[in-house]
Amino acid sequence: MKKFVVMFALVTIAIVVKAQTETIEIKTSAICSMCKSTIERALAYEKGVEKSNLDVKTKVVTVQYDANKTNPDKIRQCIAKAGYNADDVKREEKAYSKLADCCKDGGH
Repeated sequence: MKKFVVMFALVTIAIVVKAQTETIEIKTSAICSMCKSTIERALAYEKGVEKSNLDVKTKVVTVQYDANKTNPDKIRQCIAKAGYNADDVKREEKAYSKLADCCKDGGH
């Protein structure tokens, strides 16, 4: 009986801690395929981000993330640290200065 109670408790905890996947769309200042690569690569290293896809034509990045590990503000900051505007969060100028020339016209 003790084993059953322990197993039941572990299963219950696993269900409560289960990832809470959410999706957000963020308007960026991206303008080319290099921007897409840079933003998606930065997001891949952000804790809790499960998947991202930047549509260069609309400049919108769609991000699936675990709400238990990150939030929209942290995701926007990640994009800003990569050198791009993210909704109303302004890019970090130091990162922007390191972008390829073809990526710099979209942030003005």
